[in-house]
Amino acid sequence: MQTTLKAPQRKAALVFIFITVLIDILAFGLIIPVLPHLVEQFVGGDTKSAAYWVGIFGTVFAAIQFFSAPIQGALSDRFGRRPVILLSCLGLGLDFIFMALAPSLMWLFVGRVISAVTSASFTTANAYIADVTPKDKRAGAFGMVGMAFGVGFIIGPMLGGWLGHYDLRYPFWGAAVLALANFLYGLFVLPESLAPENRSRAIAWRHANPVGSVKLILQYPQLFALALILLLSNLAHYVYPSVFVLYADYRYDWGPLAVGKVLAVVGVCSALVQGFLVRKWVPVLGEHKALVLGLLAGVVGFAAYGAAPTGTLFLCAVPIMALWGLAGPAAQALVTREVGPEVQGRIQGAMASLVSLAGIIGPALYTFTFAKFIGRGAPIELPGIPWFIAASLLGMALVLAFKHWRTHPDTQAGH
Repeated sequence: MQTTLKAPQRKAALVFIFITVLIDILAFGLIIPVLPHLVEQFVGGDTKSAAYWVGIFGTVFAAIQFFSAPIQGALSDRFGRRPVILLSCLGLGLDFIFMALAPSLMWLFVGRVISAVTSASFTTANAYIADVTPKDKRAGAFGMVGMAFGVGFIIGPMLGGWLGHYDLRYPFWGAAVLALANFLYGLFVLPESLAPENRSRAIAWRHANPVGSVKLILQYPQLFALALILLLSNLAHYVYPSVFVLYADYRYDWGPLAVGKVLAVVGVCSALVQGFLVRKWVPVLGEHKALVLGLLAGVVGFAAYGAAPTGTLFLCAVPIMALWGLAGPAAQALVTREVGPEVQGRIQGAMASLVSLAGIIGPALYTFTFAKFIGRGAPIELPGIPWFIAASLLGMALVLAFKHWRTHPDTQAGH
């Protein structure tokens, strides 16, 4: 049953959701260039120890989100979207203050745990959009949220790098201000989207189980290769948040300001591919060719990142790496072709759980190997090894993509 919100209310609600997602991404983008350096400061400037701790932080963060995201969704079905979204914004703002004041590594770790719980609001935001938007306009609304992600990841790291250049704690204060302003804005602007008669009578805890959703994929053998491709691709992607800041500092002597600028360049290149080339090239190439081309570009780009002896050569690989952005939309389109409309929602939920699983594995994989191959006691000095691992993972995904192309030629677009 569609919400009874009138058109002006619906427009205001969608604007708020856009701003909510944008501010959340901005807030997290602000701390990307400085969090590893703050961890490094707490462990006495030892990059090797900092890498281990950043890996632990990332793994715990993803593991908590793996469970908290479906729980937040279940709570919003029972109590409505508005209170869950507002509490998430408030909790996130208070938690950034908590981390800004952190006097020790353990305090900062607790802050990241709280952040993982309070930041899992994107599922609720997506449900809100479905509540208030007619079916024929939902794609555009979800595209607006995707644009908020892109803008946030371009501006956030650049602004965070600039603030962190003056003090490593300034970005946390900036993120807190954004999140709390978002809470106050929503308190006065955001209407409830889920009518009382459409809410669940009790919290369906059995549906708040991410492990069960992954098992759903096994019921559709034709999806197995695509699911593995998405898992390997997302696992490869976690090399960015896991080691990029520490790697850039260790190998190229880039501080927070330089890292923020580079991440902004990466974000702009990715946005151009996602917003322009995907729309132009995928219909012409077909989904399988676009998937293969994207994965091949990712393999070459990651290998170039790991081998680049200078920061200039690293930057030269960024445009090649951006073409990897063709692969994700192509793979998702192939997934939707493999199952009927009656299970699309559950299948997409299962794919989202795979992303969370990649987040649990990735941070430790990359940070621990980075720490192993740098500094005194390393079997060989090879700081680029995390990028080579990511390239290998995409190489495996590329092989699977070729096999799927050969065995499922009838699912190609554009042919």
